[in-house]
Amino acid sequence: MIKKSALVALVIAVSLVFAVPAFAGGPPPGLPEGERARPVIYVESQGLYYDSIVGPSLPMKGRFQELIVHDDGSLSTMYGPGDHGFVGGRWWVDVNGDNIQDEGDLFFSCPLLGPGREAP
Repeated sequence: MIKKSALVALVIAVSLVFAVPAFAGGPPPGLPEGERARPVIYVESQGLYYDSIVGPSLPMKGRFQELIVHDDGSLSTMYGPGDHGFVGGRWWVDVNGDNIQDEGDLFFSCPLLGPGREAP
């Protein structure tokens, strides 16, 4: 239970640090005005890391791909550009930990910027 609570807290923290300031039009803390958060996302099927740029939140309509937030704050997903199952940077983060896409989760745009690379 403690691990699940820690994961939910981490997801919320990542959301606030990266996503919320970008949605509001301003930079995340520590970035110059006009810049957006640029998280790095590991694509498991390819063994590659991709830079990304946080975009706007999205309504819960259409297809989304799960973005996994790990205990150490790193981000990963199963599929990337060119893979069947990649939906072009439309992400779903399971904030409430129920493994179901629902209104308690985070939905947003965050395209992967190629080319992928072997190390961040």
